[in-house]
Amino acid sequence: MTHPRHRPPPLQPGDRVTVIAPAAPVHPGLLTAGTAILRTWGLDVHTAPHVHDVHPTLPYLAGHDTHRAQDLTDAWHDPDVKAVITARGGYGSQRLLDHVDWTSLHQTKHFTGSSDTTALHSALTTQGIPTHFAPMIATTAFVHDTQTQENLRRSLFDPPTVLTGPHTTTLTPGTARGTTTGGTLTLIDPTTPRGGIVLLEDIDEDTYRLDRMLTALLRTGWFDTTTGIALGSWHHCGPTEHVLHDRLTPLGIPVLADLGFGHCPGQLTIPLGVEVELDADRGTLTVLETPAPAVPQSSP
Repeated sequence: MTHPRHRPPPLQPGDRVTVIAPAAPVHPGLLTAGTAILRTWGLDVHTAPHVHDVHPTLPYLAGHDTHRAQDLTDAWHDPDVKAVITARGGYGSQRLLDHVDWTSLHQTKHFTGSSDTTALHSALTTQGIPTHFAPMIATTAFVHDTQTQENLRRSLFDPPTVLTGPHTTTLTPGTARGTTTGGTLTLIDPTTPRGGIVLLEDIDEDTYRLDRMLTALLRTGWFDTTTGIALGSWHHCGPTEHVLHDRLTPLGIPVLADLGFGHCPGQLTIPLGVEVELDADRGTLTVLETPAPAVPQSSP
């Protein structure tokens, strides 16, 4: 795994951010509500040109792959844009991977999203760009959950050092250090960055399907260099305790369950591609890398 660059400086009021739709079509009302919340934080919010698109023959996509990829690339190359914010997940982010020149994304800036955008997190962190596994702003999970909103705001403006959830449990005791990777299990494959502290969560998957996905990763050796695992929510996945215990505890590494990220109320925003310490006994994830210093705003 590429060594992470310095985390971008915290956002400040007045910073420009661009909202993109890399996956499924966006609900206009939720987009309006989500961007309004960002503006209450003092951000200069812009939406990408194709954020309202719907593919003409594949209506589960927010427009053509090339257009969605261009929105991401243009926002990243714009020096005035300090953060690229995803509107929602669904499906479609994987389809962008071959349409973006990832090596050209030199500038480190904030990137937020979760679920289907796990594919984009993997591509960015492979280039050494830290990201935020975070709620999408044009979803009910963000618009109607003030704690989720606050967790994202803090991560962007005043990133916390210690992350924990209200219901953490120890699956396998111990502490471990490493670089965070992973995300939504369905989107993880052998090309996802390996090693370090792995984050895993998912939604709407039967228990046997979780078993199949974990078994496939185990058989490819994807977990061989993992030092610890932090588990998030498994919303509408049925009973997961036994399958997670069966598949993960034989690894002999610390495993923390119910950290509070993913598809759940009050979801945490978790940095990916940064060095952390996982304490499965105390139920904490401690970020060991500090962001770059904030750049003072120029006077008008």
